[in-house]
Amino acid sequence: MNSVTNGPELARRPVIGICARTAPVTLQGSDLLVALALHSHVAFLSEAGCTPLLLPLLPGAQDLVGRLDGLLVPGGPDVDPALYGAQAHPATRAMTPDADRVELALLRRALDAGLPVLAICRGLQLLNVLHGGTLHQHLADVTGHDGHRPRTQTFTLGRQPLKLLSGSRIAGILDEDEPETACHHHQAVDRIGSGLSVTGRAGDGTVEAVEVTDHPFAIGVQWESGHTADRRLHRALAHAAGERLRKERAAAVPIP
Repeated sequence: MNSVTNGPELARRPVIGICARTAPVTLQGSDLLVALALHSHVAFLSEAGCTPLLLPLLPGAQDLVGRLDGLLVPGGPDVDPALYGAQAHPATRAMTPDADRVELALLRRALDAGLPVLAICRGLQLLNVLHGGTLHQHLADVTGHDGHRPRTQTFTLGRQPLKLLSGSRIAGILDEDEPETACHHHQAVDRIGSGLSVTGRAGDGTVEAVEVTDHPFAIGVQWESGHTADRRLHRALAHAAGERLRKERAAAVPIP
């Protein structure tokens, strides 16, 4: 990444906020509740030249947007169906309504500020709800199969053929003839939200990628980016954040 000589602030690495998840863990015999992020998200963004910043979903988190150059909204628990006017399905679980509302506010503020955004799995679903869309709360009821979330003893990724919209940003990032998802989800987009475009679907029609129209870089993917070695989406986010920061640097440099 090119740097300028106008001081350390202008030479800094792009800062990418990562929405934290809260989960119980056992560490050295103690049961703890922690705010965490998947290490691959942290590592992939760091490798791509960025500084990852963990954002606990507490009131006021959206006020940190002015210090960010990009935002990653990762997978996590089911979105509270009350946010899109629905009753909870029996299979809907592990909801975090307070955190949902903070994360929605953070995502809204980031989009309004023009920050590059990558929304993964639950992140895509939250992006759709933010734009007035709805969700299928249990995808197997719609597709008739569990191929998107295999029922096994351990966390197992499903594999689904992926059809991408030609000319879309996501098609340009993946740039392959026969892409497929590496997914693990039981919910998915139902009615698409206003201002979003569907740019990828699985072979069974499930929405797998969306993009925010009229935004420089705001992509949602339904698959588990970060659970494989594929770094393309993280690199794309890092590149978009770096470009935005470079433009800010250029605007800040006084004209002689």
